[in-house]
Amino acid sequence: MNATALAIISICAYLGDTLLIVSHIHQHIQRSTLYLAWVAVLTHSVYTVLSWQQQHGFSFSFFSTGSLIALIVALLLLIAALNKPVEKLGLAIFPIAALMLTLELNIDDKPHLLQNYNWQMSTHILTSIIAFSLLNIAALQAILLAIQDQQLKSHPPKRFIQSLPPLQTMETLLFQMLSVGVFFLSISLISGFIFVENLFAQHLVHKTVLSILAWIIFSSLLLGRSRYGWRGQLAIQWTLIGFVSLLLAYFGSKLVLELILHR
Repeated sequence: MNATALAIISICAYLGDTLLIVSHIHQHIQRSTLYLAWVAVLTHSVYTVLSWQQQHGFSFSFFSTGSLIALIVALLLLIAALNKPVEKLGLAIFPIAALMLTLELNIDDKPHLLQNYNWQMSTHILTSIIAFSLLNIAALQAILLAIQDQQLKSHPPKRFIQSLPPLQTMETLLFQMLSVGVFFLSISLISGFIFVENLFAQHLVHKTVLSILAWIIFSSLLLGRSRYGWRGQLAIQWTLIGFVSLLLAYFGSKLVLELILHR
């Protein structure tokens, strides 16, 4: 089976599982509902490896990176869903994964091969991607939490909201995701300062500043939660602000450099 066929199977499986979640939106989602998502992630992973082999290294171009991040986010969600009630985040994650894989499959962009970098830079790049993926899930969790908080104030709340775990459980999940995400973001920043020459070069300065800003926001939020019990709308708002900063740091710079400036 060639790489294109695997990608098509993965896209269909992502979308099929999205429809399954929609059909169970007002119920507790069983693990069997996510079987198609596991198929999607597996075929997506094999497609990525085959593409890596064809290009003699993984390409960190704009769409390839977006596809890889979507794959990691989907995989992390499925792993978390084994013992945490986060399945309904698939409503946002799986269609995005299908879209990013479709774009990678159909749009040729300039390759930036991982093998062109030493192990120090590879560490920086990979931890950056993992951190972004984890904090992506945290941002989606924050959005779901905001909807849940708003709906619980209405009488009666919608059945979808009633099917979610209690608000306190949802908040606990949010801060667990933030903690792990900040850990990897810290490694990414430290490795960047140690291994990246001229980190504040013209084409990296905005990425560096925005990444540091995101780290400060997330770390302050975790400290505030620990010392002052920050929660609710404050936690939701600052999680989203921090993620937007990180989103602009990574994809904003790649969009300008690769798709606009063609560098």
